[in-house]
Amino acid sequence: MKLLLFSDLHANEAAAQQLVTLARSADIVIGAGDFGNLRRGIDTAIGMLKAIDKPAVLVPGNAESTAELEAACRTWPTAQVLHGSGIEIEGIHFFGIGGGIPVTPFGSWSYDFSEDEARRLLADCPAGGVLVTHSPPKGVVDLSSRGVNLGSIAIREVIEQQQPQLVVCGHIHESAGQQAQIGNSVVINAGTAGIMWEIT
Repeated sequence: MKLLLFSDLHANEAAAQQLVTLARSADIVIGAGDFGNLRRGIDTAIGMLKAIDKPAVLVPGNAESTAELEAACRTWPTAQVLHGSGIEIEGIHFFGIGGGIPVTPFGSWSYDFSEDEARRLLADCPAGGVLVTHSPPKGVVDLSSRGVNLGSIAIREVIEQQQPQLVVCGHIHESAGQQAQIGNSVVINAGTAGIMWEIT
């Protein structure tokens, strides 16, 4: 099964159009958050992405809330928004959590969660599936331009415990396109360009 992975569109119309084209070769599309900017422009990205007729698994970033993303996706029938929840597609379990984790320094507009809140939201994450998060796990694909690891401890803990076969994230733009491994789990910071990934 071919997955198209992306994150952090931030209302970039050219990037969204490229993803629509790439999606023709995919079975499932995964979007790891930040479709808009500062809680605006979400409809711009989703308005273009809804041309994708394949199943799409999305999580909110810190630039939009779950409710805002769900509202934008009302006219995209193949899209499913996950946040502390999961879905099974073609026999594969997908589980998602959005938002900035840990809490970002960006202020009240940012859709953020503490590590403890994240642990509660991740409590039902199944073993061996695909985990979609906006924030990366602590210590991999999370290096900022200042050389600081900005990822989530709670997300890393659930990866270590449940060993999803694939983790798709974004959030830290400087690490976009990078991948790493935690145990048996492949972790990919997807970025805007789109990454094709085959899963069994």
